[in-house]
Amino acid sequence: MFLCIQIMELHTIYKFLQEIDSPEDLRKLPVEDMPEVCSELRDMIIDELSRNPGHFASSLGVIELTVALHYVFNTPYDRIVWDVGHQAYAHKILTGRRDRFSTNRKLNGLTPFPSPSESEYDTFTCGHASNSISAALGMAVAASLKKEKDRHIVAVIGDGSMSGGLAFEGLNNASSTPNNLLIILNDNNMAIDRSVGGMKQYLLNLHTSEGYNKMRNVMSRQMEKWGLLNEERKKSIIRFNNSIKSLIAQQQNIFEGLNIRYFGPIDGNDTLGLIKILNDIKEMRGPKLLHIHTIKGKGYKPAERSATLWHAPGKFNKETGERIKTFTEGLPPLFQDVFGNTLVELAEKNDKIVGITPAMPTGCSMNIMMKAMPDRVFDVGIAEGHAVTFSAGMAKDGMLPFCNIYSSFMQRAYDNVIHDVAIQKLNMVMCLDRAGLVGEDGATHHGVFDIAYMRSIPNLTVAAPMDEHELRKLMYTAQLQDMGPFVIRYPRGRGVLTDWKCDLEPVETGKGRMIKNGTDTAVISVGPLGYKAKEAIARAEKDLNISIAHYDLRFIKPLDEEMLQSIANKFDKVMTIEDGILAGGAGSAIIEFFNDNGYNVQVKRIGIKDKFVQHGPVSDLYRICGLDEDGIYKELIKL
Repeated sequence: MFLCIQIMELHTIYKFLQEIDSPEDLRKLPVEDMPEVCSELRDMIIDELSRNPGHFASSLGVIELTVALHYVFNTPYDRIVWDVGHQAYAHKILTGRRDRFSTNRKLNGLTPFPSPSESEYDTFTCGHASNSISAALGMAVAASLKKEKDRHIVAVIGDGSMSGGLAFEGLNNASSTPNNLLIILNDNNMAIDRSVGGMKQYLLNLHTSEGYNKMRNVMSRQMEKWGLLNEERKKSIIRFNNSIKSLIAQQQNIFEGLNIRYFGPIDGNDTLGLIKILNDIKEMRGPKLLHIHTIKGKGYKPAERSATLWHAPGKFNKETGERIKTFTEGLPPLFQDVFGNTLVELAEKNDKIVGITPAMPTGCSMNIMMKAMPDRVFDVGIAEGHAVTFSAGMAKDGMLPFCNIYSSFMQRAYDNVIHDVAIQKLNMVMCLDRAGLVGEDGATHHGVFDIAYMRSIPNLTVAAPMDEHELRKLMYTAQLQDMGPFVIRYPRGRGVLTDWKCDLEPVETGKGRMIKNGTDTAVISVGPLGYKAKEAIARAEKDLNISIAHYDLRFIKPLDEEMLQSIANKFDKVMTIEDGILAGGAGSAIIEFFNDNGYNVQVKRIGIKDKFVQHGPVSDLYRICGLDEDGIYKELIKL
């Protein structure tokens, strides 16, 4: 019934969108109607996201590009590969998901980012940045090998994603591998080039004109036929052409240096202009890059004025632009804010401390230190591997970096942690924000693998605070002299303590703690899940009239062997609880210890099973995974 009402409202409001069930329907419309289609898309996204929060400003900025791409290219046969996916809402609406768009990011609803499992128009997974060029190049080469000469492949990469090393690896390969890939650089904040002056506009028109390119292709084919143009000579001619072009334009860019034909920059919010240039260059042979300038938050003034704030603004009044604030007075703080404030406290007393973040200063609250000590915080852009090695370089020469990276993004820097940090046993702190289940961003963002992938690395200390006091104490401990590489993982969202600002004091490395004594069985919890365990234990003791001991593991590496020995000597049944993947997790480490030391203990592990967890509210995901109070209680009863 609710969905029917939504569809009726859609039919009443939107003249064009109500008739567009696929890009094929879009392509039936006259080209002059495309600006109005963009206007309707913008209105729909603003309306829906004001009630159902999501990634706002990025999607508004690429509406014209999205319409132009689906109008010019024969999708889904032609491939559009999005990078990150923050900007793909218009794409979703145009590709058969219009009537379900209200379920975006909700439990069992549309996925937060493009996903091939959801739609044939979503060509590749794109939750993490910088992979579009590599993936699209693979598709372009596959099309060539399969003799699909009429299939076009387009990679859309945002400016922030271009700072990722993988993007440059893809560019380098694209420059040396035969392909007809089109890369669209969506530039909404960078200054790679600026279109200024009549000569630059002339060059743009010349190099995208149909006549010029027909003549260029005819000459190229004829020279190949005569045996005068092999691959090496072709590259030399392109380099010469680019040199002349750079001399006249008085500018050079990295793409032409890589022998990738460069066009732009052009207005990325001009639908008709984009359609024209895409039609002009789509049949060109060889790799090419179209550089467009877009306005993040285009068409909604508050978002245009403050794109960072409106990246994911939550609910808002679409008429006034006022963001709807949730009541937070008297609530415990966010773990990220405890981190940010504690880091400033530590840095005020230790002048070796510096902060490093890969483009997440606000998300991880390092902006607090950035404001207080701007010369000691470094935002390196979307470049997680570089963030780790950059931190390692500073650590090697005596600084003490606090490198804060979201847990799921640290996966991209795994080799850097091993090769550049652990082997050298450098003094640096790696803070893994968003550890565990993160909610509506879904499978690509859940930080459930860090325990398993970090605990296997020699020389690392890996800790998980149960609450805000523990986080502060672990941060204080980590910055003490010669601690080596120290990993602290903590979740997204609020803690449990309103009086979070405890005294800063060290904890003994590798030592857990007993939360509650007991006689019948033992529970060992990791991190803030310990509070859900406390509630479940109290219920189970009351209902079953038993006594359950509760331990906070605190350190996943090194394990508190003395504590585990005492548990094994006292109990024959143990339950472990963690908000990470069970395979190779903390529970596995405990079982390995018991087995290696000859203890015959039955261990029941609770955590994330061997599957990717969908998107939805964190409370729902904990319930589905059996990690809420009820789930833990049920397993305790079975045990």
